[in-house]
Amino acid sequence: MGNMFCYQCEETAGGKGCGVSGVCGKKPDIARLQDELTGALIALAKASDGRQPTSEIDTTLLEGLFATITNVNFDSEAIRELTEKARALKGRLAPQGLPGAFAAGLSEEFKLSELWSITEDIRSLKSLLLFGVRGISAYAYHAKVLGYDVAPVEAFIYKALAAIGNASLGMDDLLPLVMECGKANLEAMEILDKANTKTFGTPVPTSVPLRVEPGPFIVISGHDLHDLKLLLEQTNGKGVNVYTHGEMLPAHGYPELKKYPQLKGNFGTAWQNQQKEFLSLPAPVLFTTNCLMPPKESYADRVFTTAVIRYPDLVHIGESKDFTLVIEKALQLGGYTKLQELTGVNGGNTVTTGFAHGAVLAQADKVIEAVKAGAIKHFFLVGGCDGAKPGRNYYTEFVKQTPKDTVILTLACGKYRFNDLDLGEIGGLPRIMDMGQCNDAYSAIKVALALSEAFGSGVNDLPLTLVLSWYEQKAVSILLTLLYLGIQKILLGPSLPAFVSPNVLQYLVKNFGIAPISTPQEDLAKILGKPGV
Repeated sequence: MGNMFCYQCEETAGGKGCGVSGVCGKKPDIARLQDELTGALIALAKASDGRQPTSEIDTTLLEGLFATITNVNFDSEAIRELTEKARALKGRLAPQGLPGAFAAGLSEEFKLSELWSITEDIRSLKSLLLFGVRGISAYAYHAKVLGYDVAPVEAFIYKALAAIGNASLGMDDLLPLVMECGKANLEAMEILDKANTKTFGTPVPTSVPLRVEPGPFIVISGHDLHDLKLLLEQTNGKGVNVYTHGEMLPAHGYPELKKYPQLKGNFGTAWQNQQKEFLSLPAPVLFTTNCLMPPKESYADRVFTTAVIRYPDLVHIGESKDFTLVIEKALQLGGYTKLQELTGVNGGNTVTTGFAHGAVLAQADKVIEAVKAGAIKHFFLVGGCDGAKPGRNYYTEFVKQTPKDTVILTLACGKYRFNDLDLGEIGGLPRIMDMGQCNDAYSAIKVALALSEAFGSGVNDLPLTLVLSWYEQKAVSILLTLLYLGIQKILLGPSLPAFVSPNVLQYLVKNFGIAPISTPQEDLAKILGKPGV
């Protein structure tokens, strides 16, 4: 199997699996440690079966799974600590005086290498389940940070991990669990949506400039809105501005965040461009969750991490959440001496965000009227993860070629391929509406369900097509949610997951009509029934 084996992300080597070193920057030793951590988490979940879970075990499972998502934790010491914690917790579950066989069963640790060597279809389904719960763990983690109860989601995580470690389960056992994973992720996104809106307010449409003002500033990346709120509180009155990056862009739509005058705009584009965009950055960058690429030497001294994200030799801000060092670094570096006019991928100088379900449904009457009048002929949800692999310009061209009587809903970092385009308006609404982060797929689901109710039809009967891009495990969990809801004819790209076996793929095609993207022209013609579109 080589030095390592990993096929959990879209860019996996050769479309089959990284065996020498990870395309993401993960080295073989880190890959093995992450596999070891996953095995310890599976063993902990199995040992917890039939017992009252503790908050410490719940948190360890969430943090451990989150740490194994692509581009999160590259730090061997941090991963070892999580593994040892999982083992210690499992050890406490074995009371003294148990029969030898039972005690031995509790002490066994699952070896993830066993997963790669089993029957192809079983491996495929267990991989879907594993990568799905990794995605769920991120959303549950963010909700829990905000003080919300995610117990139903955590209960499924125990169940799923135990199933992955159960060698006796067949396809008939695993297929329902994969669908249940989609249900659990829907619950996680719903709880997180409530946590975000109750804490930070209902997002409102907001135009965000792509420029940086003179003076000290901090760039904050990742997904954690709570960390951004703490940073804004701590920079108040310090003469340090704050700019979002990547999946932090939607923060500008939340009233409790946008009220801070030092939250100025958005820096850069999608996560995969950071090594180029940060090269000569005269400011520190704070990473709050995944999407960290191994930093170049030229700017590594100004990159900070917090929460679950870690990289060797970078300064990590722990549970204190005291960002003084980041603020001091910003003041020391001084920022730009004059205004920097930046642009998006297509040359635009502003982007708009804040079209979560609250904002869109507030305009529901206008939208429904436009559909009934024929002004809006079709909705496209074009979004998901972005990445560096060739073929992702498909999404830019697809959006450019959509007819003027169609609306583009988008979310996650895939929107950076086209969110600076000016496609005009329909009935006073912009044709491109950014619904938020990847977890805000929940907003898209809410809007789709509301439209289906308004038109008295099923979701699959709506003039709505999902054109999705994927990269990492949160996208896997969202896809499973869409399948759980019975959404049909999803177009997925830029390539299909390496961990989906031919038989499992055939099941998805037969039951859900899921298909790979082809070309924008061909796909639009097929969707709209207009050859040559």
